Amino acid sequence: MARIVLSILGVLLAVYVVFGLLIPALFGIVKVLLIIGVIALVAVAAVTVVGKLSK
Repeated sequence: MARIVLSILGVLLAVYVVFGLLIPALFGIVKVLLIIGVIALVAVAAVTVVGKLSK
């Protein structure tokens, strides 16, 4: 009986870790990478425009 209860508690803890910690952390990392990508795109576009205008 104790083994079943501990197994259920372990599953609940695993579900909490996945939905409470890992998924929000992954979304945070993706958001940061997306922001860095947009900033890099703007920088490359600015350098390209300045390069074409100076010729």
